Amino acid sequence: MQASSYNFPHLVNSILHKPTSISSLAYFRIAFGALVLISTLRFIILGWVQNQYLDPTYHFTYYGFDWIQPYNNALIYGIFGILLISAVGVLLGYFYRISSILLFLSFTYIELLDKSYYLNHYYFVSVVAFMLIFLPAQKNYSLDSRLNRVKAIESIPNWMILLLQLQIAIVYIAAGIAKINPDWLFDALPLKIWLPAKNSLPIIGPLFTFDWIPYAFSFFGMLFDCTIPFFLWWKRTRIVAYLAVVVFHLLTGILFQIGVFPLVMIALTPIFFDQETHNRILKPFKNAVILKSYSPKPILQWLFGTHLLFQLLLPFQPLLYSGNMFWTEEGYRFGWRVMLAEKAGTATFFIRETGANANTEKSIINSEYLNLHQEKQMAFQPDMILQYAHHLEKTMIQKYGYVNPSIRCETYVSLNGASSKLLIDPSTDLTMQKRGYAKKTWILSNK
Repeated sequence: MQASSYNFPHLVNSILHKPTSISSLAYFRIAFGALVLISTLRFIILGWVQNQYLDPTYHFTYYGFDWIQPYNNALIYGIFGILLISAVGVLLGYFYRISSILLFLSFTYIELLDKSYYLNHYYFVSVVAFMLIFLPAQKNYSLDSRLNRVKAIESIPNWMILLLQLQIAIVYIAAGIAKINPDWLFDALPLKIWLPAKNSLPIIGPLFTFDWIPYAFSFFGMLFDCTIPFFLWWKRTRIVAYLAVVVFHLLTGILFQIGVFPLVMIALTPIFFDQETHNRILKPFKNAVILKSYSPKPILQWLFGTHLLFQLLLPFQPLLYSGNMFWTEEGYRFGWRVMLAEKAGTATFFIRETGANANTEKSIINSEYLNLHQEKQMAFQPDMILQYAHHLEKTMIQKYGYVNPSIRCETYVSLNGASSKLLIDPSTDLTMQKRGYAKKTWILSNK
């Protein structure tokens, strides 16, 4: 027993600190920089900067980040310019430390501007960008090392590669665990709603007319997410597993509107391949080695250990709340829950003056304050309903001379094709409710 207790920590320590080629980390840096560059160019070319951040007169900020605003056109286009330049810097490994910091700050600033546009892969990009700030990804296969701005190294501790692999594994496994729910597994929802609508696709379209297909896709999706990291770690199944990753994400990309998320996972998942593979891929770009290995400061291990613990716990935040997470949306974001529910709603806000100067209640025309996407997302997300109500209160006081307005909302929501039900108590004066992470008692049950 004493030998066993001694050997296990020693084994773990030897695995974590085993020297491994920096080529794996360099590949990840190059792929990530290229992805951000392509995605940002796509965003600008499609006109989404104007449509999402400059045209709207109001933005749904994240709690605690209300100070992050577009402010003016020049600032937003300037930030996108910084994002483009920093993505190139990360890709080439040029002024890497500055580039990685600017990429994280500029991308995260844009992401925090409006939570109605929240996507899991936006959050993933911010997380990875933060991690790359502290990793020595520029110390070979980069312009910084070629120009002798940094000393080129041969190897890094293995835990740096494991760290990136674990981050991707958390995304997959958390997504798989989230699929272990009755609606997804036993009722094949929402795939039972979505897949039949794709029956016009060439070759695969006719398959979606079969009733059993949504159930097969649901079970396979859950099993894939829960197990794929382990098959990628195992050398014997790695190639087949990666081919499965490519097919899986190409298929989901064709079937569903999920942006560049499939490309992100296809491009970054090769971090699971061994160092010999990355050595062969990047051999033409290798710089002459000055230092054999790199020894990071111990505090870096504590930083990333804390980071991983946070990432492991965050998907379980819905356990802090009662009720159906897919209905209440409490704790839903930042948990790698990808396309698990079909929701639609309509929200009508009513305002009236209270007290001695009370007048007739009138309804609000949401399109005067929100664009179509914002209105659609707000209608079924209680925290956004509350935030919008506070915005209406402020607007009514400042613009229309209300003294003490009362605002309530009647919002009917359909979850996974079920009949519409009231989402929140329509008698609740939303101006009296505080924003925050506390349980929202004014959300009604969907049972």
